[in-house]
Amino acid sequence: MINLKILSAGAVKRGVARVAAAFEQETGAKVEIEFTPVPEVRRRVAAGETADVVVATPVALDELAAQNKLIADSRGFLGRSRMGVVIHADAPVPSIPDTDAFKKLLLAASHVVRNEASSGIYSEKLLARLGLTDALGANLVIVKTGSAIMQYVADHPAQAVGLAQISELMVMMDKGCKVKLAAPLPDEIQNMTSYDAAAMTGAPAAAVALAKRLSSAEAKKIFVETGIS
Repeated sequence: MINLKILSAGAVKRGVARVAAAFEQETGAKVEIEFTPVPEVRRRVAAGETADVVVATPVALDELAAQNKLIADSRGFLGRSRMGVVIHADAPVPSIPDTDAFKKLLLAASHVVRNEASSGIYSEKLLARLGLTDALGANLVIVKTGSAIMQYVADHPAQAVGLAQISELMVMMDKGCKVKLAAPLPDEIQNMTSYDAAAMTGAPAAAVALAKRLSSAEAKKIFVETGIS
């Protein structure tokens, strides 16, 4: 039996897991998947860790390609994830039609939560650009992962607000976490994060096939269903 490992960004978890499961059934290969934030993917691979397939942002894969750590013709585009405003499942849904409404919501929140991953880096820059970093002060909470954002909001129902990838929110809702999507970020401040997949140098032919399957037309239909378009 062929054993393959995928090291993947967490935002595409639902789609990657479904495509990998189908690949296992069709080929008989065993696919292990580890999900972690993109900065951690970059750090671990830079430190010498290997996997058969890596799923991360184009910038991260560009870095690996420059280090000759990827099989170039295995690389493909999976899709893009949008960001949204996360609230407790029992909270009333606010209207967030524009940036001004977004700012008012965050200033009225008991806590505003972001993570340290790619989407969290964008959130950090967005809050600074909107002049909210100092205004939020101690109400700004920084956690490690997207799932931790959802868990924090679930544990703090009194007006806590999270800024997270919508696809990651859907994963946590599937798990029963008491959160929901208030709305995507308004168009003028929306952030689209792209994800690519590629087999690592030295990986077997099955890994190349798996990487190509993740970026196939068939897989794209699955990713759309999981919030990645």
